[in-house]
Amino acid sequence: MPLRRHSGPPRPAILRSLAALGAAALLLAGCAAGPAATTATPASGGTLTYATGFGEPTCLDPHVGGNMPQALVGTNFVESLFSQDADGTIVPWLATSGTPSADGLSWDIALRDDVTFTDGTPFDAAAVKANVEHMQDPATASSTAILALGKVTEVQVVDPTTARFVLSEPDSALLESLAQTWLAMESPTALQRTQEENCESPVGTGPFVVSSWTKQDNITLVRNDDYNSPPAGSAHEGPAYLDEIVWRFIPDSATRFAALQSGQVDVIDEMQPDNVVAAESSDQLDVLTGALPGASIRLELNAGYAPFDDEKVRKAFIASADVNPGIESLFFGTVDRSYSVLSSGTPFGASYPDDFAIDPDRANQLLDEAGWTGRDADGYRTKDGQRLTVDFPISTNQSIPAEQSLFEQIQATTKEVGFDVELHPLDLSSWYAALGAWDFGVTSAIYTKNSPDVLRILYHSSNIIPAPSGYHPNNAHVSIPELDADLTEAGQTTDADQREALYADAQKILSDGAYVLPLYDHLQKIGYGPRVQGLSLLPTLQIPTFYDAWVQQ
Repeated sequence: MPLRRHSGPPRPAILRSLAALGAAALLLAGCAAGPAATTATPASGGTLTYATGFGEPTCLDPHVGGNMPQALVGTNFVESLFSQDADGTIVPWLATSGTPSADGLSWDIALRDDVTFTDGTPFDAAAVKANVEHMQDPATASSTAILALGKVTEVQVVDPTTARFVLSEPDSALLESLAQTWLAMESPTALQRTQEENCESPVGTGPFVVSSWTKQDNITLVRNDDYNSPPAGSAHEGPAYLDEIVWRFIPDSATRFAALQSGQVDVIDEMQPDNVVAAESSDQLDVLTGALPGASIRLELNAGYAPFDDEKVRKAFIASADVNPGIESLFFGTVDRSYSVLSSGTPFGASYPDDFAIDPDRANQLLDEAGWTGRDADGYRTKDGQRLTVDFPISTNQSIPAEQSLFEQIQATTKEVGFDVELHPLDLSSWYAALGAWDFGVTSAIYTKNSPDVLRILYHSSNIIPAPSGYHPNNAHVSIPELDADLTEAGQTTDADQREALYADAQKILSDGAYVLPLYDHLQKIGYGPRVQGLSLLPTLQIPTFYDAWVQQ
């Protein structure tokens, strides 16, 4: 996908693919995003060094928890039942087709019969059943997979190449969910090990195998010489070209970019905006970009607790949080302001710019009406002797420096009307703990899902209750019966027009109630050096895929 944000209606190809889920049988075909064009002949061998700024996973098994660091590295050694092509159409991967029942309460997933996990365990329907049970087991402590499988009551083994997903209600996003890395297939034999062992070296069917993990330094992946299941659209068949990938952890963005410039590493992620501009103007470096699907980068206001349990206070905050100057000055034209809670890479996004207009006079009026009429010596609003304080924990692992500077500008502009926004930089585990304990007034959260069903996960009242991992995705603490009804119905229907209308209504409810302040798209920004050829992004989650990649010796 391109760097700039697209506005306007969802792409027709995506609408068609979503509508097709209502057919009596869905035969899946298509092609995934192919590698960048190259005139050189691919050569086998060599080591590629990747440096990530997303943070080091605490567990390499993407079923456990389920965050972007796990998905990034996991795509190299585990594979999903389905994938998506560049138009958003569901395509087969380890599955060959999906057929829904007439009432939508089950799906028969046909599977390849020629795939084996790297420990020798066959991939079959029993393996699919074991994987789903592992994801849904509370002991696994899944956040992402268990939420995506919320409507799956069981998986039945019809025969070795047919797994039947039985549902509590129709799920229009099921195949989209099954295309995500967090729901990828792992060896049932390996899953029988302790969680600690499986976290160290998950076993999948992918083009690479986890060889070693040196904590706080790197993960080494080696080629799977027996690999035979590339996603549709790949440029070659058989094993990957690379001998190995060294996956390094370099959290500092300046150090990461300097390592790319000097040739110490071949590929980096989480590029800073100024680095993107510098790389694009260089004759030695290139950049792959794509808008991650799911929710946009946004602020979520905790409506369950003071002060944002008062709608007037939420609206005053949004009317005073002047976002645009910061986006213009800090991001060097690499992102555009979003007025949609959904990413531009997700269908059915609706924009409501008027609801986010900056109006300090209106903000002051709303705060007066809400009873925050006093001012202390520092100029902050007070009520009954209490300062109008908003706690804002920031994940230093997930928030780039430019974004943190943007938050400081929001802090400054909201101060003008009397908000005391306290920014608290935290490491990822402390940030998750703060959110889990509802110890925040506002937060910026990332949630990637290749479906508008992300709205149900983030804003249905049932998701105020934590998942087994302790994570509750409904950080805005939204509990509105009309919103729940829209999101439930949208998740059940396969009619594209009906889904679009329901999701638009749901987004308008969120906008009218001032629960969310959209900022910009979460862009995948992958920089790579001159040795690297054939690198591409897997369209499902805009994650770099190294199956077709090779390095010039």
